[in-house]
Amino acid sequence: MTNRVKIETTGHTFSVNRDETVLEAAIRQGVHLPYGCRNGKCGKCMGKLLQGEVQYSEAPSALSAADSAAGMALFCQAQAKTDLVIESREAETAKDIPVVKLPCRLEELGKLNHDVMYLKLKLPATERMQFLAGQYIDFLIEEGKHRSFSIANAPHDDEYIELHIRHITDGKFTTDVFANMKVKEMFRIEGPHGNFYIRENSKKPMIFMAGGTGFAPIKGMVEHALKTGMERPIHIYWGTRAMEDLYMDEVAKKFTKLNPLIRYTPVLSSPKAEDNWQGRTGLVHEAILEDYPDLSAHEVYAAGRPEMVYAAKDAFEAAGLTQENYISDAFEFNKD
Repeated sequence: MTNRVKIETTGHTFSVNRDETVLEAAIRQGVHLPYGCRNGKCGKCMGKLLQGEVQYSEAPSALSAADSAAGMALFCQAQAKTDLVIESREAETAKDIPVVKLPCRLEELGKLNHDVMYLKLKLPATERMQFLAGQYIDFLIEEGKHRSFSIANAPHDDEYIELHIRHITDGKFTTDVFANMKVKEMFRIEGPHGNFYIRENSKKPMIFMAGGTGFAPIKGMVEHALKTGMERPIHIYWGTRAMEDLYMDEVAKKFTKLNPLIRYTPVLSSPKAEDNWQGRTGLVHEAILEDYPDLSAHEVYAAGRPEMVYAAKDAFEAAGLTQENYISDAFEFNKD
């Protein structure tokens, strides 16, 4: 059995099952209510209950008797007994989400291919980082320096932060990742940052263009689209040099099996003889233009090396793509 929740301030509605909290239901359906810890201790998810009734499995510590008497509720713990009308902030753009600094522990570490490492960072049980799919975090390192990497998982799975880090020649931090980093090591991170996220108020078909580890944020965005039941067509293009650089090719293929609206086209610029490659070759943005010579009715999301992102921008604009419909994240390397 489900109940309906209406956010009075925006008019948005979503359903909530009897076995989940209001916040869990909101995240599952792509509604960005504010939150911090997700365990009832920080109070950041508190909002006003205008109509309806909620219940708690146990009294949350951040909700005082005075708050409850005033009609306030903690949506990370509240379960809907009836249909609800609530008053709460709702994050619709990156500026609506607070940037936080958190400690984290390296939970998993493993190579995805010859030069890309998989990192899984565990956040504190009492704190979470709210983010939009596609944004990035910074590692805070010595002498005020930082290193930026895209989040590769979707917001509904926020107990961990997943990263795909490519080894950069002469890059001290990425060399440490490959040579010295150890599971259970502690770090400090800051985020979320960036304006690379799905514009959910649009109904246009989406083209996702990834270059190399630009697949990381796009993976998180596609997982978010699948989780929320987004009904917009998605065509993923992933450009790399050779087959070995398609480090999550099976993941991309699986997306197409989970939703018929999703297509996937890998494009290799320099396939090796042993690849026996029968697929598309050349530059990834040129492959897109071959398939979509008129981009005026689309949105394009591009992530990867600056050379790809900027070359594609000019070419796509010539094909009718407007500037506001080209959302990009150029992976500039951090310099001290």
